[in-house]
Amino acid sequence: MAAEAIRLTDTPGAAGSGALGAGGPAAAGALDLTVLIPVFNEGENLAPLLEKLDADLRPLGLRHEVLILDDGSTDATAERLRALRARHPALRAFSFRRNYGKSAALSVGFREARGRSIVTMDGDLQNCPEDIPRLLSKLEEGYDMVSGWRVDRQDPFLRRVFPSRIANWLIGRITGTRLHDYGCSLKAYRASVIKRVPLYGEMHRFIPAMTTQADARIAEIVVNHHPRRFGKSKYGIGRVWRVLLDIITVKMITGFAARAMLWFGFMSGSAMFLGFSVMLVGELRRATLLPEEWTVIYTVGFLLLFLGIHFIALGIVGELTMRTGDFSPQKSLVRSAQREGR
Repeated sequence: MAAEAIRLTDTPGAAGSGALGAGGPAAAGALDLTVLIPVFNEGENLAPLLEKLDADLRPLGLRHEVLILDDGSTDATAERLRALRARHPALRAFSFRRNYGKSAALSVGFREARGRSIVTMDGDLQNCPEDIPRLLSKLEEGYDMVSGWRVDRQDPFLRRVFPSRIANWLIGRITGTRLHDYGCSLKAYRASVIKRVPLYGEMHRFIPAMTTQADARIAEIVVNHHPRRFGKSKYGIGRVWRVLLDIITVKMITGFAARAMLWFGFMSGSAMFLGFSVMLVGELRRATLLPEEWTVIYTVGFLLLFLGIHFIALGIVGELTMRTGDFSPQKSLVRSAQREGR
């Protein structure tokens, strides 16, 4: 999302940064931890959430920040963030002109985060800040991402839990990245890894699968989940169709990145086989066909052959693009070797 999408409603000390009274931006890695929280109409939850975060993070002794992304809220979220800034020095906040969606908010948050580790969570008080030390501890075992698993989920079963379980199984089967709870927002990342993962559309649901393109090691731990106290959920059964479309997109991206020619080669071979078959049938039955019928059959055959050649060209372009892009196999191997010290 472009920087123009951020409404600059900060105090003079944060001019140009888009932050609500946060001061100027610092270099990535200047802090130990960034807690990243996208919110939309969660004004009532902000004060208790920040109090809980302060209580749970202070004993860790980490240099940290709490980065809140106000995704175009229409309630008093922005005003409450300004008021809370005086009581919470670690708070930074961005307010968007309109609602761009969670993926766009996370994209801005990952870009602006200054911590070496980044923890994401929802702002509805259903995620538990007490789980953050456990996520960070697992991250220190050598993983690049640690995802939460809400075993005892406090949401309506038919409207939220059951569709989520089906989606988790489907995403795992298609992408090959098996997790029990893709939808859990409570996750921990190494900033050096997550900052390389592009987010667009509604791809926040598939961050674990997308991080595999950055050669990430992924773990999953059980986390707590609480009933919602204030406000109402922004998600419902209506998102199922969008999730299905995004699964197809992610599968294409994760498969295409390493085997572009294989994908397009399969489609090319199928199209050319059909083209030759149609033309062969037309030639064998030429004596019994009217001239117009024979012309139509040969036209279809030539179009299928041309489509096959087109797919081969796309495969070549795809191979060249992925080998020069950020997710190229060569770059992933170099990053892996550097991390292992080889």
